[in-house]
Amino acid sequence: MAVDLSVNCLGLEFQNPVLVASGTFGYGDQYEDIMPIRELGALVTKTITPRMRPGNPPPRVVETDSGMLNTIGLANVGQDEFLREKLPWLVTHRGAARVIVNVAGFAEEEFAEVAAAVGSAPGVDALEVNLGCPNVKAGYIHFGADPQSVRRIVSLVRSQVELPIVAKLSPNVTDIAALAEAAVAAGADAVSLINTLPGMKIDINRRRPVLSQGFGGLSGPAVRPVGVACVYKVYRRLAEAGMSAPIVGIGGIGCGSDALEYILAGASLVQVGTASFVRPRAAAETIEGIAEICDRQGVTAVTELVGAAHRS
Repeated sequence: MAVDLSVNCLGLEFQNPVLVASGTFGYGDQYEDIMPIRELGALVTKTITPRMRPGNPPPRVVETDSGMLNTIGLANVGQDEFLREKLPWLVTHRGAARVIVNVAGFAEEEFAEVAAAVGSAPGVDALEVNLGCPNVKAGYIHFGADPQSVRRIVSLVRSQVELPIVAKLSPNVTDIAALAEAAVAAGADAVSLINTLPGMKIDINRRRPVLSQGFGGLSGPAVRPVGVACVYKVYRRLAEAGMSAPIVGIGGIGCGSDALEYILAGASLVQVGTASFVRPRAAAETIEGIAEICDRQGVTAVTELVGAAHRS
């Protein structure tokens, strides 16, 4: 039985529900011979800021027992280089896959600047707004730390673009559902969750943190139960509030069963992240895994399963 993996979401047709997460797949070109982006539902680019950023000094990645800690520092080529060199390559090679550009700033006006520049470029299907970066003007408080801040940033980006906007939310808050409500009320077309959790690894011989910045963002299998719970909670809260906005599930997804946990919790799309560092074709394996499980269970279309855990 052929399983229909297509998803209509954000006013766009996705050939399957599997995306690759920002910061884990670069700009797609380095994976071309291993995991072509045309096989994906969409590629979410590395975060783009108005100016080029070299990122934090090494060491900035370390493996943990069940995941990875990183403190990359949003290293990226900047909006001008992205538009000149990276986006044309993506447009040429993407096939039926969608291109979602992750954008960020360290002040509110930087969000507006990069959204306006990137959001008007041909070939960009949607923007994912990274609300996990610090507001330097407010003393390095994360933009995603409270609903008022989320509302301001999403409204600002909304005023700059007509493209679909996905607000990427942090789990490092008391009530992530409140952030989702604020984002949707401010004009976000969808929310993606979760971003990484703070963590640290200490070298017991050197008696100091391994990463150059001490703390890093924890990703990988260790965070999947947290991510699934957040998706479940946000799906239910938005439904209760009468808000219609799809959810993109992120965190520890590396196979079909991982992805289906998120879909059953309420995600319409999912993103594969850390698993791509271990198995570069993890996203393709996830697509195949979803199809195999659906086929085994007699499911004809993956969209039948979105939020099914709330109905059983």
